[in-house]
Amino acid sequence: MPDPAPADRPPRDPSDPVSLADFEALAAASLRPEILGYYSGAAADERTLADNREAFARWRLVPRMGVEVEGRDTSVEVLGRRWPAPFGVAPMALMKMANSEGDVAVARACAARGLVMTLSTVGTATIEEVGAAGAPSWFQLYLLEDLGRSRELLARSEAAGYEAVVMTMDAFILGRRERDVRLGFQLPDGISYANVRRSAHKRGDTYGDDGFKQSNTWADLEWVVANTRLPVIAKGILHPDDARRAIQAGAAGIQVSNHGGRQLDGTIAALDALPAVADAVAGSVPVLFDSGIRRGSDVLAALALGATAVFLGRPVLWSLAWAGERGVGMALDMLAAEFRLALGLAGQQRADAVPSDVVVRM
Repeated sequence: MPDPAPADRPPRDPSDPVSLADFEALAAASLRPEILGYYSGAAADERTLADNREAFARWRLVPRMGVEVEGRDTSVEVLGRRWPAPFGVAPMALMKMANSEGDVAVARACAARGLVMTLSTVGTATIEEVGAAGAPSWFQLYLLEDLGRSRELLARSEAAGYEAVVMTMDAFILGRRERDVRLGFQLPDGISYANVRRSAHKRGDTYGDDGFKQSNTWADLEWVVANTRLPVIAKGILHPDDARRAIQAGAAGIQVSNHGGRQLDGTIAALDALPAVADAVAGSVPVLFDSGIRRGSDVLAALALGATAVFLGRPVLWSLAWAGERGVGMALDMLAAEFRLALGLAGQQRADAVPSDVVVRM
């Protein structure tokens, strides 16, 4: 039996986390309650937040035996770039509330591993600062009422070497996040949005003076496609017909997501939506996925259900809060190691060729 802890491996600090879930407990011990609530909370009764995790328990892995997996390949190709592992970092707001280096620390951890970092429109580092960190970078766009300002954000992303634009379709108005209301969340002193103009205090329904466009139509997606040279991913897609329509509007990729449960509570779990969307896309563009990834086996299940690659959200914030860039690096390495192990134990040789019969619905 192989030794699970080779002798040449450096000794582990007993206080270090051993799973992504451990980072949350460590972060909770250091973050102020209202910041912890902002990061961990979701809309209304938070049913969708819970269901995003419970959905993974509705599927079971079916390993195959007798397969040579020693040289297995964990890489996947997305939009012309070969990723070393089938995951990247999802866009998240206000990372500097977790750590003073915020988005840049995350970008540096991604750069060291060749993983994609997605900067949010409401991030706390500039487009240029994140681009300079050297990670393969994507820019997530909340379309603004002032289309000239939106066009400026797109142009800055191109100039900074970003490789794609992610248009979030499901957050034109913000869901009611009752943890924020109860805890009286406001922007902490010294924290600001780096790429949009903002008021001194954030209200619960807006991101400052640069107002979001209050609807996202297919014409808006077409406008974004027409106003950037970068490929555009439509994020927040849960219905197969919407996936087809997004592709007709020019989307170069589809991201299956329910915004981590932060928008409409009671929404279908993202994983439950994935197979039908993947079937509708039929390989014409990459199908990406977020909302609920916590284990390497989760990544494997999402690939079997039709995802090309997935994106990691809240665990990045927890690891950032715990130990900055080092913590994020540990979390990314942990997920990569777990996925490589899961791929091998499932009897699979390639991350980009995981068959659907690796999972079965319970």
